[in-house]
Amino acid sequence: MALAALAAFIWSGNFIVARAVIREISPVSLAFMRWTTASIVLLPICLPRIKELVMLVKKHLLYFFLLSLFGITLFNTFVYVAGHYSPAINLALIGTTSSPIFATVLAGFFLKEKTRGMQLIGLLVCIAGILLLLSKGNIHTLLGFRFSKGDWWVLAGSMAFAIYNVLVRKNPVKVKGLDFLFITFSIGTILLLPAFAVDQAVNKPIQWSSSLIFIILYLGVGASAICYLCWNAAIARLGAARTAIFGNLIPIFSTLEAVFILGEEILPIHIISGIIVISGLLLANLFSPPKAISHQDLAV
Repeated sequence: MALAALAAFIWSGNFIVARAVIREISPVSLAFMRWTTASIVLLPICLPRIKELVMLVKKHLLYFFLLSLFGITLFNTFVYVAGHYSPAINLALIGTTSSPIFATVLAGFFLKEKTRGMQLIGLLVCIAGILLLLSKGNIHTLLGFRFSKGDWWVLAGSMAFAIYNVLVRKNPVKVKGLDFLFITFSIGTILLLPAFAVDQAVNKPIQWSSSLIFIILYLGVGASAICYLCWNAAIARLGAARTAIFGNLIPIFSTLEAVFILGEEILPIHIISGIIVISGLLLANLFSPPKAISHQDLAV
């Protein structure tokens, strides 16, 4: 539980810092630079085993291709693109409520993970808390919600990440955490390369600055290497569906960061919705039977 919560905390700053450089770098270039940085960071650690890892990829090429495509190439790129078209309330509402639902359905269908009563209730409580936060207690805000071009992009990103959750849990390869991440980050970056080349040809050059470099390092090291390592370990221990529910913590953390970093005012609605989301997480996890961890689980 702690690993999933830590990943959600670090990921919560992803949208804040990405929005800060929206005029300096395009969504595709930001995603490419992020994953290139993450791959370079892990390269020295995994280099002694590079031949072994190449052979492993060749043996399980389709699995690593799909894993990298959905979890690395598509997920965050779609979210970054969505940020150019939709307001923050749409992004947060769709992203935080749809991905856990997608993951729960896919885990039940493909992994035969049973969604028990308290887990389902916990998920619904989390969604209620998020809806309360994003609507600020005003039902008219939700009733007036309409899907835009950006909303569809973030919805696609949520589905991509849900598929990634299931693929990680279905991992047929006994490869340790950092090697696993290096493989997926590297393949995901390579898959992004054609889009990056086109992006550089048709859009204005990247406006490099010290703040942009810092943000790319944050995304590449913190929001990529550290977060994915924690998230994959949580999936191995909790299962794909239960881990995905922790994604509902992201808007709660984002609100707190906005208060302390951006100086925004915290309101009673923030506190109430936070209590509701945390209660949902407790219901979904504390009252669920412990999951046995196999050697294959520990491999991710």
